Amino acid sequence: MTTPELVIVNAEVFSGVPGATSVAVTGGRISAVDREPLAHLAGPRTEVVDAGGATLLPGFTDAHVHPLAAGVQLLTCDLSGLPHSPERYREAIRCYAAAHPDLEWIRGNGWFGDTFPGGLPHRDFLDEVLPDRPAVFVSHDGHGVWANSRALELAGVDDTTPDPRNGRINRDHHGRATGVLVESAGDLVTSLLPPITAEFVESALLAAQSHLHSLGVTGWQDACVGSLWGLPDPLPAYRALARDGRLTARVVGALWWSADQGLDQIAALEEKRATSSAGRFRATSVKIMQDGVCENCTGAMLEPYAGSAHHGSSTGMSFIDPGQLQQICAELDRRRFQVHLHAVGDRAVRECLDALEAAREANPGHDNRHQIAHLDVVAPEDVPRFAELGATANIQALWARRDKEIVERKLPLLGPGRQPHHFPFGDLHRAGARLAMGSDWPVTDPNPLWAVHTAATRLGPPEDPHAVGEEALTVPLEPAQAIDLRVALEAYTAGSAHANHAEGEVGRIAPGMLADLALLDRPILSGGQVSAARTVLTLVGGQVVHRA
Repeated sequence: MTTPELVIVNAEVFSGVPGATSVAVTGGRISAVDREPLAHLAGPRTEVVDAGGATLLPGFTDAHVHPLAAGVQLLTCDLSGLPHSPERYREAIRCYAAAHPDLEWIRGNGWFGDTFPGGLPHRDFLDEVLPDRPAVFVSHDGHGVWANSRALELAGVDDTTPDPRNGRINRDHHGRATGVLVESAGDLVTSLLPPITAEFVESALLAAQSHLHSLGVTGWQDACVGSLWGLPDPLPAYRALARDGRLTARVVGALWWSADQGLDQIAALEEKRATSSAGRFRATSVKIMQDGVCENCTGAMLEPYAGSAHHGSSTGMSFIDPGQLQQICAELDRRRFQVHLHAVGDRAVRECLDALEAAREANPGHDNRHQIAHLDVVAPEDVPRFAELGATANIQALWARRDKEIVERKLPLLGPGRQPHHFPFGDLHRAGARLAMGSDWPVTDPNPLWAVHTAATRLGPPEDPHAVGEEALTVPLEPAQAIDLRVALEAYTAGSAHANHAEGEVGRIAPGMLADLALLDRPILSGGQVSAARTVLTLVGGQVVHRA
């Protein structure tokens, strides 16, 4: 046996070997897993790591993340880590603007609606801080843009401007535009933002990669490889980083589907796929948005929202006609693309399942591993269809808790009849659905251990500053929908690896698998506080990409 480069001993190994405590890594792959210490395999140049009883996991694969947006957020005016306080927002924006007097536009991200009276901000707030320079801030969930009066003026948006297709200009009870632009309406101002340089895009992606590696994430699926939120397409940057080796994570890109271009765009997507496989990157998936979010009543529901101060009693928006969606999915499946669908409301989920059923009927035997992400509400009769259709349930588990925004804004909109089916992870698992997990960062924090904690407890992590409100840490959100800790860990590792067609190489700790590993600072499989754990060592292909 070749001498290993690394041996980890005294670990709580999450693997198929019961009681395993030791792992050896040789040539970038796992060469041995055993209950007994493997230190005797070490040679003079072997690094031996004593885990001190801490858990060793397969590297996490984030099945739904937006690294460019997250990296830009890290490098611009980032409100996401602040307490939900108007005063803290005001001070952060003022300080950022003062520190960047040369910027023509002030751009930022990460605001939460529950920071403001009535659940949404107003342009008057920004006007007080920035009366002269245009300012644009994208919400933490990416479904709303907050602009000041100067930005609206430059965009030609006034109180009489009609709502664009698949979007809404929020107005107050006097009919005045508030500065909040929902869904596609945000493009009216973000399209005017000065272009970001190619160098900045690469820096943003590398900043995001560094942060994800520090959390034990070794691969991901980028859920928007295209232009969105005023940001450029990250595909050229991914190509460059993959070709010169700076992209150390294993990444699948989901190419953005433009709802207004129809089937005519498929040839361009095929060309991108054919020219983008390099290093650890490939663009083999297509991302389709079918609806918005419940909080602003753009999530597509089977029945009207229970009530909304912002948009009456609508049933939300289906961004693509359901019949057309079936044609699109069938054709993408025929051309061997994976389809990665955004569906929040129960009507959108059903429309996506119907589309995947049409694809399955049109192309029997294909294994493109289509997935539906978010799944805030799923009608009970649709739950078994995931397993029947082989559709992966791509879940963002950190959302499944009773924080202030959910309790005060979302649950009243759903009403009591839909609340038992809110983030139905337990029902999906019991019905045989394959689960993958992702963070949707920068919508929410990318720490997989926080998401696993919430999946298993339906409570917010005590360490999360956004788990606010009296109930977030003490009252589970629909506890019947919790899943076992090991099921949650498998979803964030093996399940997400399967979604990326990589289950033969990563996602499990077993001989022959690539050594993509995350070592924690404590044991969690035997009852430790999962959300409090930190990643102290992250390996990709046996190479250290993070060491605390």
